[in-house]
Amino acid sequence: MKNVYDIIKSPVITEQSMENIGDKKYVFKVDINSNKTEIKAAVEAVFGVKVEKINTVRMQGKVKRNGSYPAGRRSAYKKAIVTLTADSKTIELFEGMV
Repeated sequence: MKNVYDIIKSPVITEQSMENIGDKKYVFKVDINSNKTEIKAAVEAVFGVKVEKINTVRMQGKVKRNGSYPAGRRSAYKKAIVTLTADSKTIELFEGMV
């Protein structure tokens, strides 16, 4: 079985993800092979919150160029939008960023 810290890679800090914190929606970069039940269990174990819903999106890597010829590609990743229940506490990792 996977470790919970292998499933949750990092939080996604963008303008749009910060606006959703008021609705108790948090965005994380997760392991590309993990499913919704594994993500839900990992978030509940790490942060001690109750998860209502998980939405996942597979993001394709962007094509980037360094000079003229060798065009490269950033790696693809999976993003999870985690919605907490109304009676759940907030995730303290995002407290000072809003």
